[in-house]
Amino acid sequence: MTQKEQPALEDAADMKKRVRDSFDRQGLMRHLGATLIAIEPGEVHIKLPFRDELTQQHGYFHAGGTSAIADTAGGFAGLTLFPAGSSVLTVEFKVNLIAPARGDHLEAVGKVVRSGRTLTICHLEVFAVHSGERVLVAVGQQTLMCVRDRPADRA
Repeated sequence: MTQKEQPALEDAADMKKRVRDSFDRQGLMRHLGATLIAIEPGEVHIKLPFRDELTQQHGYFHAGGTSAIADTAGGFAGLTLFPAGSSVLTVEFKVNLIAPARGDHLEAVGKVVRSGRTLTICHLEVFAVHSGERVLVAVGQQTLMCVRDRPADRA
């Protein structure tokens, strides 16, 4: 069951701004061309448009890009439930690739399963989207660490 509680003393608009600001500092997501398309408490969606540079030898999205957006969607899903002034670090994640990732774009969905004081568990899904049809291409699980009193500002 996904927890949907808001962090104390932070409204939804502030939480979404905090998540967007942190996402905007991610060099890898910028390099890949990924964008945030939905932010809700305990759930984040990321879109990755198709480009030849993101493919493997058969023309499908490469597992590296697929895994990167899954990890990032889960991380930011966790961050939505973390207190303001904290940041997120991935402790571990596992992804199963269950179908070829081919389509106009990928959509990664990170959902919090359990948000604890220090560790948070997320479920990850990645869909290939072609002409509006979504096909599940990857699933995973992730463990996050809440780093308190240390915002994710670049040095």
